[in-house]
Amino acid sequence: MKGYLKLRRKALYILRSELSDQLTYHGISHTLDVLHVCNLYIRREKLKREKAKLLRIGALCHDIGFIVSNEQHEKKSAKLAAKLMSKYGFSKKQISTVRALILATRIPQSPKTYLEKILCDADLDYLGRNDYYEISNKLYQELRAFELISDKEEWKKHQIQFLEAHSYHTPFAKKNREPLKQQRILELSEQLQ
Repeated sequence: MKGYLKLRRKALYILRSELSDQLTYHGISHTLDVLHVCNLYIRREKLKREKAKLLRIGALCHDIGFIVSNEQHEKKSAKLAAKLMSKYGFSKKQISTVRALILATRIPQSPKTYLEKILCDADLDYLGRNDYYEISNKLYQELRAFELISDKEEWKKHQIQFLEAHSYHTPFAKKNREPLKQQRILELSEQLQ
């Protein structure tokens, strides 16, 4: 557990000190939210200590590549996670598992293992929560800052397409997040009329 705690401290330090201020969504608060949701899954699913530790590292590092670039950040995140894990004594097998966890979060998500499904659902958990509008507005602000979206109307159309194409992977998210996500699609569609 020692290696995990040192890695956690270092990853959070990197995220706090090196992420661009323009990353209003992909900032430290998103990483901490994903970690929190993963911790809820760990308790709910009674995951064994080893799997729980690797899932937490995946959550902590899944967007750390944004310190390098917004493009293909998952690959950069996986590479940085591997470097950190090597530094703190993790095995090649553990590093391989975390790399796969991080790469699975790339949109469109493609999780193969159950741990990957948990991280993917944790990454987009907010799509089916009551704080959807608050969090999605942070993403809108970020995309505007990087000139990737022009206005609210384009944003709403983009969100509808994204929500319609997205699927949750775990039984919990399918039951507890999907219904509210579907409601958001209807709300956004009505706002465009």
